[in-house]
Amino acid sequence: MTDNLEAFYGLPEDVVFCKKCVISNQRPSSTVEFKSDKDDKKKVINFNDEGVCSACVFHQEKETGIDWEERDEKLVELLARFKSNDGSYDVIVPGSGGKDSAFTSHILKYKYGMNPLTVTWAPHMYTEAGFKNFQNWMHEGGLDNILYTPNGKLHREMTKNAFHNLLHPFQPFIVGQRIIGPAMAKRYGVKLVMYGENQAEYGNAIEENSNPIMDMEFFSTENTLDMKFGGIEMREYLDQGNYKRGDFAPYIPPNKQDLIDAGVEVHYLGYYLSWDPQECYYYAAENTGFQANSERTEGSYSKYSSIDDKVDPFHYFTTLIKFGIGRCTYDAAQEVRNDKITREEAAYLVKKYDTEFPHTYFKEFLEYIDTTEDEFWETVNKHRSPHLWSEEDGEWRLRHTVALDGTDNG
Repeated sequence: MTDNLEAFYGLPEDVVFCKKCVISNQRPSSTVEFKSDKDDKKKVINFNDEGVCSACVFHQEKETGIDWEERDEKLVELLARFKSNDGSYDVIVPGSGGKDSAFTSHILKYKYGMNPLTVTWAPHMYTEAGFKNFQNWMHEGGLDNILYTPNGKLHREMTKNAFHNLLHPFQPFIVGQRIIGPAMAKRYGVKLVMYGENQAEYGNAIEENSNPIMDMEFFSTENTLDMKFGGIEMREYLDQGNYKRGDFAPYIPPNKQDLIDAGVEVHYLGYYLSWDPQECYYYAAENTGFQANSERTEGSYSKYSSIDDKVDPFHYFTTLIKFGIGRCTYDAAQEVRNDKITREEAAYLVKKYDTEFPHTYFKEFLEYIDTTEDEFWETVNKHRSPHLWSEEDGEWRLRHTVALDGTDNG
């Protein structure tokens, strides 16, 4: 219990950990990227009466309740509807060239005979490993790509605002990342967009995984001037006089009805093929030249997940601050579900790495968002929810951590 301490972001006041993996009930299951602040109500991951999270429940369903041969047949039928006969592109695959998009694009081309065009919304700042894997994606994986880089000055300002106003430095990036696939499909006359896994697999309502098609409501915008980037409406950016409306074009979703009229469908490959992130890594390493980091990622034990952007570590660090869930928790939870490690091993790893600060790119991140170290910590500390964090002698500690025996630990 948290003795009625205030819970920011509409989170549950009582912190509970899944009995099967190491995720807590503080994990948001969906976020509206255009409008988010400290007082927003967020949906969180569901737990059943046995104290098991919806992601674990769905994983059990994947193992015992889904006929994957039948799903594969559905995939073949789907692709046959869109396959080109003249050598033109017939599927858009958004991604960075990381393990998931490398797997998705390569298997669609070389197993299922499609002609994919991969499209990339550029990272804030490429890591050396990230750019090398991006290049290998095309040169060793044998794929075509368009790298889309938005107005860097605007993107930096949005990212700075997103960090200070929302403690969510990835918000503008996520907007572009979600838009780039359907936007390029519409531009190039391609009718099919294929993402990897549905993020609902990691904690949204289980029924969301029963539909292979992305919810098109994301592409419904009534007044684009009301859209928020970094907690600030577009009209406020325009009123400052530094940008024109066209600078925001990459961040404005294609209209839902326009996509429908153009016959564009957005699907998740994870609906048709049983998704396992570690197996995607093995496949990408063998077929597209994907390489993991030589050292583990700060904040986790993993070497191969989300390694292309120098801002990535601060995205995960801010989820730790806001929700008490760090990078290691995310990595360990999915590896427990996929039978790669035990829950006890996961809990040990979380205790060891989850609160580790990402020092490597800290100076570059501060420069990118034009922020001093003191300003950084002032922003971080004001976003700590009282029901999750306590301060003693100038040191912040989580009130609740996962226990090795599966019980909550306050």
